Amino acid sequence: MRLLGLALTLVLCSLVCCASVAPARASEGATTSPPGGASQSAAGPSTPSTAPTGAVILSNESDFTTWAHSATAAPIYAHPDLRSRRVGRVHLETEDGFPEVYLLLALRTDPSGQVWVRLRIPGRPNGRIGWVERAALGGFHQTRWLVVISLSQRALTAYYGGRVRFRAPVGVGKPTSPTPPGRFWIRERFRLANRSNPYWPWAIGTSDYSTLTDWPGGGIVGIHGDFGEPQKIPGDPSHGCVRMRDSELAWLAPRLTLGTPVRIIE
Repeated sequence: MRLLGLALTLVLCSLVCCASVAPARASEGATTSPPGGASQSAAGPSTPSTAPTGAVILSNESDFTTWAHSATAAPIYAHPDLRSRRVGRVHLETEDGFPEVYLLLALRTDPSGQVWVRLRIPGRPNGRIGWVERAALGGFHQTRWLVVISLSQRALTAYYGGRVRFRAPVGVGKPTSPTPPGRFWIRERFRLANRSNPYWPWAIGTSDYSTLTDWPGGGIVGIHGDFGEPQKIPGDPSHGCVRMRDSELAWLAPRLTLGTPVRIIE
């Protein structure tokens, strides 16, 4: 029922496409790097490189990214200090009932020996960052994938280890419900067996929240099939989600992991 819940949530996001065009895969030896290069991070306070002196970088969000499931519903602080302002709370599950996924930026041990982790926080407003005690998280996992979605080009590029592995056109949010840009990650991913489901063959839930605050399920931006309208890809037919042609999504989705960073650019 939880899988069905996410499917229904994503279905409400209304995206489009459906064709059997062969995926535009790049050569394994391609040397094209992600925008800004493999070591380039997002600008502003949300970059791993702005972590306090002495912190160990866990992700550059280009060719290596660390993620973890939550272990306990602990507070998230603005700084690695129990006396600092609380900016959120660790959740055990996503809105659809899947184990929550956090993208981890840095790790630091304070003078008392307490280990802290800097992470990205899913939820509104997009782009928040905070610190949690290490015990709030489960085991660390790493991915070398990166997904970059260009809104202006209506295109998705997937990198592995900093090299292009895949490119495809996409459908994005319409002008009245645009796909919000920023740095996000994959929180949910599952296969849909029923071909009549408009999101077939895969549904991927991200940490991006749409501009539709009253949308059922929280307005989570998903990446999914073409909604039976492949002719609208590339284009801007959705309520904020990202639509892919079915055959192209079928190639890419099984290769991506939870925690994969998703960079949406203008």
